[in-house]
Amino acid sequence: MIPLSVIDLREAEPFVAEVLRSGRISRGPMVERFERDFAAATGTRHAVAVQSGFAALVASLRALDLRPGDEVLTSPLTSVATLDAIIEAGASACFADIARDDFALDPDEAGSRITRRTRVLLPAHLFGQPADLGKHAALAAEAGLRLMEDAGQATGSPAGSSGLACFSATECGVVTTDDAELAGRVRNEARHATLSELSAAVCLGRLVRHATLTEARQRNAERLTDGLRGTPGLDVPKRLPGREHTWQRYTVLIGPHAMLSRDELAEALTGRGVANAVCHPRLVFDHDRYAGHPLVPAVSARDFRVASQVTEEALALPVHAELTDTDLDTIIEVVRDELGA
Repeated sequence: MIPLSVIDLREAEPFVAEVLRSGRISRGPMVERFERDFAAATGTRHAVAVQSGFAALVASLRALDLRPGDEVLTSPLTSVATLDAIIEAGASACFADIARDDFALDPDEAGSRITRRTRVLLPAHLFGQPADLGKHAALAAEAGLRLMEDAGQATGSPAGSSGLACFSATECGVVTTDDAELAGRVRNEARHATLSELSAAVCLGRLVRHATLTEARQRNAERLTDGLRGTPGLDVPKRLPGREHTWQRYTVLIGPHAMLSRDELAEALTGRGVANAVCHPRLVFDHDRYAGHPLVPAVSARDFRVASQVTEEALALPVHAELTDTDLDTIIEVVRDELGA
């Protein structure tokens, strides 16, 4: 089976050993080093490391001094952690449709959903490509909103340039900003979710290899796109001009005229040894636990045409850095064969 993802933690071994020898397990030099290096990697002045991406989102929203009734406008195609964080911060969620080209919040749609209660514009970057931050920044400035990025799937891209961004990895979350006062408020809000020295060591090991792994995924994505382009009923993902794509996921769209449905193709690929995933089978609000929730609007998937289509058509294929040329050839051959190319 060609796996969907591979996590190599060998680079973290010397950092973990250093922590074990130090005898310190709570906030110490390894956390400080990771924060310093992460800030440098993202081109920001301050980074606050916490236990998870969810903790990063909650601390950031609370640092913005939201009051009951304030709204956070975000994408309906995002992780439940995004919506849970809005609720945990005591704000109300509202949604606008996405753009099909980048799977992110559509600035034009967002502009039509702003109300007098809207306080924060929260685009979520999906699969490694940032949302249109230029347009979102202009929209936020015009409407007097705070712009905050959910950049959990875009580490290493130009994400984080808005002034407040939340990143996540398996082992940690990180908030970045150029505002020292805001960084201090975030750190205070996250005081019960600080990162351990061991987790920082693992994260630092992954950060050391991040540029190398990103370049490998970019090469693999280019190879997949060249091989899959023109497959009947399949749309390859786009790398939009002026945006850096880190390819956390290689997500194709299987349209209604394809020989197989998305789910049929997923089953066929699994049967032929190519792992795959449906990352967002439903919109974020469309879970039973949010039904009737006072902070979640009573909306329907029909209200978000593009996002709803993506939940039915999107399929993630392997793109990780450990893929061989033979793996890539196999993925391309199997997908094309199953779709009648």
